[in-house]
Amino acid sequence: MTLSETHKVPLLETPIRLQEYIVGIFKTIPTKSGIKKAIKKELVFVDGKLASTALFIRGNETIELFKIEQNSTVKKFIFSIEVLFEDEHLAIIHKPSGILVSGNSFATIDNSLEQNLTKSTLFDAVRPRPVHRLDYPTSGLLLIGKTTSSITLLNQLFEKKNIQKTYHAISIGKMESIGEINSPIDSKNALTHYKTIQTVSSPRFTYLNLVELKPATGRKHQLRKHLLSLGNPILGDKEHCIEELVLKGKGLYLHASSLEFIHPFTNELINIKKELPKKFKKIFPKF
Repeated sequence: MTLSETHKVPLLETPIRLQEYIVGIFKTIPTKSGIKKAIKKELVFVDGKLASTALFIRGNETIELFKIEQNSTVKKFIFSIEVLFEDEHLAIIHKPSGILVSGNSFATIDNSLEQNLTKSTLFDAVRPRPVHRLDYPTSGLLLIGKTTSSITLLNQLFEKKNIQKTYHAISIGKMESIGEINSPIDSKNALTHYKTIQTVSSPRFTYLNLVELKPATGRKHQLRKHLLSLGNPILGDKEHCIEELVLKGKGLYLHASSLEFIHPFTNELINIKKELPKKFKKIFPKF
């Protein structure tokens, strides 16, 4: 374990919890979740003593961040991904279905980013990191931060709901042409706007719908749970489903099709779209 970064705390007017204070302080770990993990892994010290998440900072402390030396022979995850947009600050890539964005698994999008993206030349460049998640079976667009400041600002855009995400799904059963689903998930407010683009008849499912979905909130499995609440589960969903209507062996028919936001550094409008997967087009060939 070697010392990575050091920070001297200025005099503070009011005490603040350590894990809140150091978000954005260290270049190598810019996110709140990353800081929590570093504290749990016993990599953060305050005035020479091991830090805890319960510690309050009052001023004049010295905070040290350590890192575990990596073995240069560590196996790399070789996985090619499609890059639809990239600059010095951020990137937008296509995540295939059937792979995790991040986590304890070796085979993740997170572990494949360095080999697929160009390292930023900016002063606060860090290892590229996803700034949001897509479920394992979901395909589509994923936003990546390449610097400490971009990861921080992109997270703020998500928190302020200034990033518009559009999904497409194939749902089962007859649906209204347009509507909204406003029902809580895990005791938290959740809102989804939907529009039925086309409906076709199906011998097994009676009807299948190509649906455009715009989540106004970002709860876990929100779109899957909301469509099930209407009685129109997503085709291929084995978790949020009507048991006798589960389609096996084809994966989940949910795709993150577009991202739109104002670039936090250039102020240009970013509007990236990714066409529907082939399995969607087998059911709805015109799209």
